[in-house]
Amino acid sequence: MKDTFDQVSYQCSKIVTKRYSTSFALATKMLHSSIRGHIYNIYGFVRFADEIVDTFHDYDKEILFNKFEEELEASLRDKISLNPILNSFQHTYHAFNIPKHLVDSFMKSMRMDLVKNIYRTDAEYKEYIYGSADVVGLMCLQVFVKGNVEEYNKLKESAMALGSAFQKVNFLRDVKADFEELNRSYFPNTNLKELDETSKKRIVDEIKADFKKGYEGIVGLPTEAKFGVYTAYKYYYKLLYKLQSTPSLEIKNARIRVPNYQKFGLLARSYVKFKMNLV
Repeated sequence: MKDTFDQVSYQCSKIVTKRYSTSFALATKMLHSSIRGHIYNIYGFVRFADEIVDTFHDYDKEILFNKFEEELEASLRDKISLNPILNSFQHTYHAFNIPKHLVDSFMKSMRMDLVKNIYRTDAEYKEYIYGSADVVGLMCLQVFVKGNVEEYNKLKESAMALGSAFQKVNFLRDVKADFEELNRSYFPNTNLKELDETSKKRIVDEIKADFKKGYEGIVGLPTEAKFGVYTAYKYYYKLLYKLQSTPSLEIKNARIRVPNYQKFGLLARSYVKFKMNLV
């Protein structure tokens, strides 16, 4: 009956993905069925860790995080967990030989959110981005290339860049929530109290450079993964365009979104390009 428990675990990770991010869930749905479930498993794991440090304000976050980390280590060691999210993640972790240092770097960045609010230097900023975003891209890449070391190394830098781009777009979109509700400031040398167009342009240009490098890797992805990743790329690039076009004051006072009708339009255009081998 272990198989039944595993199937329930996978469904839990899928539900987490759909409930927490309709955009990521839509892009994941465009992946081939042979890898789609494993990306749900990765997302479920990183989302739960992130939720502990971001939203459980009425509880002792450090205690919760420590327990989660202990359960994570046990699940990776024992290849089972009664936490269905961790049980599904450990399956993907072992099935594709995801390097442990990627998981450790991710957990390190999540733990930083418990104690660190302001990132004053580029080095601190890059370390956090690497652990919170780049390594997630690398975990997914390990699944996309099905553990092929040569393909992984060839696409590694692009996967990291794409992960960085996605995370930085989220940072810019969530400036209001991060700064006012969580008292966090991720962008170094940037006064979020007085975010101006010059500072915003510098951030947008940095993200565009990451997107450019990330797209180079998308072109080289296996067919099973390319359409789904390209869909996510187009969505986040559209979100960046909306942020670029939005006055700084409005970004600080509202959460910019891409309406559902635009998401489905992006999906349709992305599919056409994919089918015509234009990606």
